Amino acid sequence: MPRIDERTVEGVARLARLRLTADERARFARELEAILAWAESLQALDTAGVPPMSGPPAETLREDAPRDGLSRDEALAPAADQEDGLFRVPRILPG
Repeated sequence: MPRIDERTVEGVARLARLRLTADERARFARELEAILAWAESLQALDTAGVPPMSGPPAETLREDAPRDGLSRDEALAPAADQEDGLFRVPRILPG
């Protein structure tokens, strides 16, 4: 019995406010089921000799060196609008 069926896809689509046709629901159910099967197949891999990795390999990182940032005037120079040394932007939330 599949874990992802058309009813599950419809529930997720409703949460995402998507309207799907019956064909799309069936196709997405098959595709999502295939993705889960593939992810499960990864669990079967023998990773005993593979060290854990939580970031990029160390040889790809550069030395972190402090440097001067932009001055306030340089940062504000391209601003479309500014006031009292700050960026001025239109209000987007009711006040």
